[in-house]
Amino acid sequence: MTTIRSAAVIGSGVMGSGIAAHLANVGIPVLLLDRVPTGLTPQEEAAGLSLAHPKVRNRFAVSAMEKLVKTNPAPLYSEAFASRITPGNIEDDWAKLSGVDWIVEVIIENLQAKQELIARIETVWKPGIIVSSNTSGISINAMVANAGAQFKKSFLGTHFFNPPRYMKLLEIIPNTETDPAVVAFMRDFCEKKLGKGVVQAKDTPNFISNRIGTYGLLVTLREMIAKGYTVEEVDAVTGPAMGRPKSATFRTLDLVGLDTFVHVANNVFELVTDPAEKAVFDTPALLKDMVANGWIGEKQGQGFYKKVKSAAGTEIQALNLETLTYAASRKISGASLEASKQAKGTGAKIKALLGAKDRYSELAWNILKPVLIYAAEKCDEIANNIVDIDNALKWGFNWELGPFETWDAIGLKRSVERMEAEGSAVPVWVKDWIAAGHDSFYERKEGRTFALLNAELREVESRPEVISLASLKQQNKVIRSNSGATLIDIGDDVACLEFNSPNNAIGADILTMIQQSVDEVRSNYRGLVVANEGKNFCVGANLMLLLMEAQDGEWDEVDGIIRLFQNAMLKLKRLDKPVVAAPHKMTLGGGVEACMPADQTIFSAETYYGLVETGVGLIPAGGGCKELALLASQQVRDPEVDLQPWINAAFETVAMAKVSTSGHDTKRLGYMRAGDRVVVNPDHRIYEAKQAVLRMDAAGYTPPPQEKIRVVGENGKAVMQVGAYTMLKGGYISAHDQVIANKLAHVLAGGNVPAGTLVTEEYMLDLEREAFLSLCGEQKTQQRMQYMLAKGKALRN
Repeated sequence: MTTIRSAAVIGSGVMGSGIAAHLANVGIPVLLLDRVPTGLTPQEEAAGLSLAHPKVRNRFAVSAMEKLVKTNPAPLYSEAFASRITPGNIEDDWAKLSGVDWIVEVIIENLQAKQELIARIETVWKPGIIVSSNTSGISINAMVANAGAQFKKSFLGTHFFNPPRYMKLLEIIPNTETDPAVVAFMRDFCEKKLGKGVVQAKDTPNFISNRIGTYGLLVTLREMIAKGYTVEEVDAVTGPAMGRPKSATFRTLDLVGLDTFVHVANNVFELVTDPAEKAVFDTPALLKDMVANGWIGEKQGQGFYKKVKSAAGTEIQALNLETLTYAASRKISGASLEASKQAKGTGAKIKALLGAKDRYSELAWNILKPVLIYAAEKCDEIANNIVDIDNALKWGFNWELGPFETWDAIGLKRSVERMEAEGSAVPVWVKDWIAAGHDSFYERKEGRTFALLNAELREVESRPEVISLASLKQQNKVIRSNSGATLIDIGDDVACLEFNSPNNAIGADILTMIQQSVDEVRSNYRGLVVANEGKNFCVGANLMLLLMEAQDGEWDEVDGIIRLFQNAMLKLKRLDKPVVAAPHKMTLGGGVEACMPADQTIFSAETYYGLVETGVGLIPAGGGCKELALLASQQVRDPEVDLQPWINAAFETVAMAKVSTSGHDTKRLGYMRAGDRVVVNPDHRIYEAKQAVLRMDAAGYTPPPQEKIRVVGENGKAVMQVGAYTMLKGGYISAHDQVIANKLAHVLAGGNVPAGTLVTEEYMLDLEREAFLSLCGEQKTQQRMQYMLAKGKALRN
């Protein structure tokens, strides 16, 4: 097997259709099969269809595909990718399975049903076809107990986490006969092609992530019930304070569904034999009662939380466990929570939380301690190493640190002493490790990571496709830095410019570093990558600074800030070495403008990209309007071809503050250029950007010539402004939206010049700056800026 060119997914439920969508996302044609209906719907009867009609026979798969393009968050990178999925059924299309490279079974979580389906798959299976089961915990070996020896070699578990597009974790579970070459191929393929974080799990109940994660949730529930904590108190402790997601414990359970969680917990309860472990996985009566009442979470409108709408707005209510009634959710505070909030870094936050010695510190310790011990007890049983366990919890439950990383962060030796003093039984191997002189499970030396493996420290395998800027900084690869950005040597004479200001917002420090980086790269490097490892690439310019200057009427200061931004972007664009941008997640406003000067953009698949300045009453003024006008001019070089449709599209995109739903979606919005591309695995972005720099350099890079921009001029501006006026009269936009739109139209059109006029980039930048300054002086724009800073969302005034 060299690659997977086509696939089939059997089962078109939420999970099956989601897996099919993600395979389609990465360019793999997929056959999506489901059962044949046994009865007609009223709509089918009204249309005169029979059970023999293809529309009826393929109904389940077709319906699943229709939901794919309506679901939010979207399972598909682009609605167009749905065309890569072919719906069918397991009777008419069964023989087609022999022509695909990978068959994924995603039916009901029932061993007998899976065994029967797999036996049927084997009748059409051909050597070389990989077959896998997407199961959250059913035994892989039991599924193929009666299968042939050759079939077993190509069969394994592939446990995707829901939703498949967004969740990083993929657990691969071989059976005892799976060919190691198949396992190695699937690990590599799923990491590179599907963009997954892959861990290899052993065939044990619930595998790795769900085994430990579910245990942790049940321990938390029991501690809450025993000590009388409220839902809000538990979530205040088990969220960011412990390096966990904001959804913490109970919002997470509501999202997952309490019925789903109970099923997962029961799977372990029924299969484990140790009485103490079995007791933990015996679902508390509270959960069983809530499921019986239909209070299973968001899909039914209530669980541990409920949203209540009133004339005053939407109120989040929390469940009172004693009365089983809902009341307005309370904000929780305490010394330990405040200490955690003030600490820098996840490890420091957890240490601060545990160290304050109050009610919430006690809760944190009492739910963390058993999870750490349990992970150590089950380490050899469920996984091959501690790294896979840590990664499984980070990628599957979105923990910032895995169990063993957490143990290191809070102090291995000291925490074990406390556990034993409290009467807890710590696994012997952990105590032996400490006795051998170790005070952590991990060690980092010269940028390399070592972890405990088979009673000794061994280097953790590093993939060449993963370039860690944090690790390079530890290796003293920093070329220069200031408070907002760092220039890093990433090898092979390529530098990387990393933003590291709060939220990566662009201010004078970043702009200064951009200019210094250009000078440094021009003299000493082959090219430049613009990328970072922040939560988001860049959420825009430093809005607070602009607002303060505008409110004080310091117009020369505002003008100076914008000139600095424009000059930095222009200098970056005219560097005589290749520049590649690699944005990820939120890339908004100034973040987009920081990518536009690059010769090529390598988008992460999950890039939400857009010029959103109108949301704060402004227009792009760091070169964004100029670059869109230039791109339109380049796409329509024939002066006889009307440029207006391209400018109209750019006007609509910016005026409506449209943001891409993925890296691929940037093409629909007009941001993706011919040479730009998308990388699915976010960990490979910087490597791929570096390779692009090296390719351009090896080919004898020549900077693109400075071009004049053909503009639509006064007449084109009028067309856009009429569109804005129509929107105003239709009640779609406010009067201030129209003011902004008119300014934007003036800039994109190239000002008051005849259509077809050729203008310079500097001319367009002047138009941007003038429009931006005038809007800064508008009271309603300042209100929008202030609202965004206070509320984190746009004000439509």
